Amino acid sequence: MSTLTPARAQRRFLLLLALRWLPVGLMIPVIVLLPLERGLTLAQYGSAAALQGITVLLLELPTGGLSDAMGRRPVLLLAGLVDIASLCLLTVADSVLLFMTFYILQGIYRALDSGPLESWYVDQALAADQHADIETGLSRSGVVLGVAIAAGALITGGLVALGPFGPVSALSAPVYVALTLQVVSVVAVATLMTEPRSRRGFGALVASVRAVPGAIGGAVALLRRSRVVVALVAVEVFWGFGMVAFESLTSVRLADVLGDPDRASALMGPVGSVAWLASAAGAALVPVLARRIGAPWTGFTLRIVQGVTVAGMALLAGPAGVIAAFLLCYTVHGAANPVHSGLLHRQVEGPYRGSLVSLNSMVAQPAGALGLVVLTAIASGASLVVALLVGAAVLALAAPLYLVARQGAPEVVLAGTPEVVPAP
Repeated sequence: MSTLTPARAQRRFLLLLALRWLPVGLMIPVIVLLPLERGLTLAQYGSAAALQGITVLLLELPTGGLSDAMGRRPVLLLAGLVDIASLCLLTVADSVLLFMTFYILQGIYRALDSGPLESWYVDQALAADQHADIETGLSRSGVVLGVAIAAGALITGGLVALGPFGPVSALSAPVYVALTLQVVSVVAVATLMTEPRSRRGFGALVASVRAVPGAIGGAVALLRRSRVVVALVAVEVFWGFGMVAFESLTSVRLADVLGDPDRASALMGPVGSVAWLASAAGAALVPVLARRIGAPWTGFTLRIVQGVTVAGMALLAGPAGVIAAFLLCYTVHGAANPVHSGLLHRQVEGPYRGSLVSLNSMVAQPAGALGLVVLTAIASGASLVVALLVGAAVLALAAPLYLVARQGAPEVVLAGTPEVVPAP
């Protein structure tokens, strides 16, 4: 039984989430420039950074199963320690090998970190009240995430402007701040995440590791037996592919309309910070829409609107039009995340929640890689406008999949069994 009320669980969840994403915001503006400053070429940076995605893809589902078997808190603590080790390495990394090691550690961290905190919040809230409004908490998490990343990016802008600081270069300063904040985050997880554990010690660890295949099997069984879960995971595939259009091609489109890559690069810094604030605003506003038309229709509407905004980036003339469409796209993006998460969490109860979240997250990795290859090839072979329109179409094509969740009663997995049964 949970010892936290849904409201207390939500407050702790949001605080821990802010501490988790603030270091990410600090790192975003310098993560590409720092390796270049330390002697890597752009191609070497790309090769090293690709290892993160590969590592996440390989470990996403096993670490989700570990979270289900061992518990959310110990896995999140382990994730924090891995991130601290990676950031310590980044303070001195000055070769391709060291940066490759950094990105492998980041991949391990991202795989371990993907899902346990959100699953912990949902577990705690529903244990205290099976009718708890988890959707509002997930929506507020989108607000916190966007604000935390935007704040971190702005702090980094100030640090870079004020630096260097003695022997620490301006681009390295945010790494030290992010490292300090990650230490605070680990302490906060250890203090605020309460989770009953019936067994401890090495024997419990071995038993938890042995239980990982069963947890993964439970999530896969749910995928096989629930048409709603299949539809939601399929949405993630379309979404992962289409995100490349606005995450990777926006700066290229802006340079295209400006006719000046340097001006486009200068603009993308502040525009990126505002985009995350727009994402937070979308997450804050989406409960109003969801209460009016329901979560499935809300997801349907947002996928259509996001496709329209990406098409706007392709078709609107001038930098103002492209930036306006980009900001609206991120507003929709922030609103869509809690809707999707809420629908997904409603499909499972008990020991397989973390595995299902990891499964959903895992499919975005190959989908994004495929999108990057296909859309950049289209941009090179046809035009950037055509590539953006293809990305817009893929995003919009996912919309009808949300309506599957409207058919019949919600489906859940009862604790301890992978069987899908109608919810009471």
